[in-house]
Amino acid sequence: MVLTFSHTKTAELMEGYRPSSVFHQLRYAILERMKRGEDVIPLIEGRAEAKEDVIRALLSSAHPYLVSEEGTGKTRLVRSIVDLLPPVPRIAGCPYNDDPAWGKERLCPRCGSVTDPVKEFGIEWVTGAERFSRVQGNEYTNEAKLLGLKDIQAIAAGMSPDDPRTFTGTGVFRANRGLLFVDELPAIRTKVQVLLHPILEEQKTILEEYGWEYPLDLCVMATGNPEGFSHVNEVPRPLIDRLETIYLDLPEEDVELGIMTGRVSRRRDPGAARQEPYPPFDMPPEDSMKRDTFAPWWLLALINRSVRHSRVCRWLMRSSSIRGTTHSLDHTYSSALMRGAQVASVGDAARGVRLALRGRMHLREDLVEPEDPRETFLRVDQLSDDLMRTAFISMAAEMTPSWMVPEAARELADIIPLPRGQWADRIAQSAPAVRDIVGQLERAGAQPDGGRTFPDDPVIAKLAARKKGVRREYLGACAEFIANILIANGSLTVPAGADIHVPREVSWAKGRS
Repeated sequence: MVLTFSHTKTAELMEGYRPSSVFHQLRYAILERMKRGEDVIPLIEGRAEAKEDVIRALLSSAHPYLVSEEGTGKTRLVRSIVDLLPPVPRIAGCPYNDDPAWGKERLCPRCGSVTDPVKEFGIEWVTGAERFSRVQGNEYTNEAKLLGLKDIQAIAAGMSPDDPRTFTGTGVFRANRGLLFVDELPAIRTKVQVLLHPILEEQKTILEEYGWEYPLDLCVMATGNPEGFSHVNEVPRPLIDRLETIYLDLPEEDVELGIMTGRVSRRRDPGAARQEPYPPFDMPPEDSMKRDTFAPWWLLALINRSVRHSRVCRWLMRSSSIRGTTHSLDHTYSSALMRGAQVASVGDAARGVRLALRGRMHLREDLVEPEDPRETFLRVDQLSDDLMRTAFISMAAEMTPSWMVPEAARELADIIPLPRGQWADRIAQSAPAVRDIVGQLERAGAQPDGGRTFPDDPVIAKLAARKKGVRREYLGACAEFIANILIANGSLTVPAGADIHVPREVSWAKGRS
């Protein structure tokens, strides 16, 4: 939908307007829905873990890649994200959604060809549905459908074929400042898929024929069927490395039964969603992209070591790149944000590592189940957990010599079966050995490590000094970490009902060589 207003109203709307990125808008909309207790993706019933991973990826400004068999709702889920995008201003009639507040260097050839494009063309407001572009993947999908093609009529009228104004953008360009949906990515020939690399990596498209690089602001969401389920082309590893792979299973039995019998409401199509044609529009505040979640140094070390262990894992044919490490941390922050916490925990890290490594690790061929993709993805997720377990084992050997291990184990055996909200008080009142270990962790975080500093630890310390809630979160996160270290070295057994994430060894590896 395109919304137009009078000159006076347009000036009023633009007063104080600041451009914001697509991921900024998505992040703000997601957090606002979560604050209100609303389902962020209401159009998809069930599949809570997959929906959480989509939210986690978007909060991390990452591009989700939904993989599953046909008919599981991949397309519906992608289209539902459009509902999160607010109306934004664009230079009227611009085919690439140029922002009126952009400098001339960012404008398309049409808008950049005049001195004052706002005065020349005016301003209009476009909804999320207007900034949604779909590229249907099949064997006929080529560069013209993904990027664009020459305007033969313009060339015939006398324009030079090298003039960027003779280029008519298609899929990617129409998604500028919005969402690009690449449906069935593996169905596209590999040599065409690679055109997405600069878009995902550098947020720009390169048209060598014109000597033109055009900056883009978009979120890419792709879908695909698992290899072995249908005829697919290979998705290049560098491309997969720039996407967050999320497996979308079939709905649970009761949900599917509800869909079949009509008890589950068939909500409206987000593409046809009614958007109120009047202001005010809910634009994200300038500081809403500021990170307000933090990870202590020992959690960074755990994440880093977990990913590094993938590079020597005998169950893998391909291990993760360094992007797996950085995205694991991003998703850890997002996991804490989804809980409403400021201090990330072991559980947050486990969910972050799992999402980051799912598409970046490839199991050995003898471990892949071609006819059961769900089992294959489950094995990859379980292996991510096992990598963290291995990281805990190696860290335990390094850290525990200075700890009062037996005393701390006894104290934690009494503490972690309690509700998590009571942990901080018990640590403060009756756990001197645990307090001593927490002190060691805090002192280590305050000191440079070989010239490196841990930027989050001083921030956590300052926040904890001012806010009791942050101190309690930090003590709870420490208790979970210390407990896992003691579990890893055999000093502590997980008590029944403990609210703690403990990485597990993969069960399917037993008896295999």
